[in-house]
Amino acid sequence: MTVIKAPPGASAGIARPNRSFVVGAALVPAAPLSAGLYVVATPIGNLADVTLRALSILAGADLILAEDTRVSRTLLARYRIETPLSPYHEHNAAEARPRALQRIAEGRALALISDAGTPLISDPGFKLVTEAVAMGLVVTAAPGPSAALAALCVAGLPADRFFFEGFLPPRRPARRERINALAAVPGALVFYEAPGRLADTLADLALELGPRPTAVARELTKLHEEVRRGALDKLAAEYGGEEVPRGEIVIVVGPPLARGAVDAAALDGDILAALRTLSVKDAAAAVAARHSLPRRHVYARALALAGSQW
Repeated sequence: MTVIKAPPGASAGIARPNRSFVVGAALVPAAPLSAGLYVVATPIGNLADVTLRALSILAGADLILAEDTRVSRTLLARYRIETPLSPYHEHNAAEARPRALQRIAEGRALALISDAGTPLISDPGFKLVTEAVAMGLVVTAAPGPSAALAALCVAGLPADRFFFEGFLPPRRPARRERINALAAVPGALVFYEAPGRLADTLADLALELGPRPTAVARELTKLHEEVRRGALDKLAAEYGGEEVPRGEIVIVVGPPLARGAVDAAALDGDILAALRTLSVKDAAAAVAARHSLPRRHVYARALALAGSQW
């Protein structure tokens, strides 16, 4: 393989292989890269979703830091990119990060990719970027696919304001507490979830947020892509009665529903109805979400009504 010296603007004193990538039948040379960290978005499923700039960076970099090198090799093989891969994930980051930063400081160009989508979105790249910035190293983004944004596009819900939460706590008490803390956010809520926890998470979302319009997007951009839309409580019931689904899942919950004033008698009626099947705590959460009221206020009233029934 021919070795060429980097031209002005590239890393000083570093000689790099003449690298390229393939798109269809075309062999495309990779542009020389200046020293720095390149945060590169990769496809979330369909390998055709990668950008030309991302391919050029991946082919031209000295090293690619990948969350799982086995997953990343599939993408590189598709476009015949031969850049070396090195693992960078939550289990080895403490050791791999100093080495990566040292290489950049010495004049190398390193690319950071995750298994799918945009790095730093629910993956361990944050500390690498912050330390690179603190060292005065150049950090460049090559934007592209993101499961959260793709789900917002197809959800059919207001997307002018949204809050990305990522994964909720796996244990139910902590999960419900966190959902309740998000109840007043004036925009859509975006969550990632594992297939095995989907039904339980939807049930907790419905309990804390009420029957908000929701979309569950699964396997986005892949062969078996599916998007289900409906009220939270109905989706929770659907998934609760089915086998555990497969694939990557994004949940998009619509903004708080606009509610009119609720008189005391109507509120008491809703609380009493909920108390027939739920505990005081769960009844208060459900009624509070339904009427967009502070849960503590409703809980206090639910305690009073529950006590009066004895």
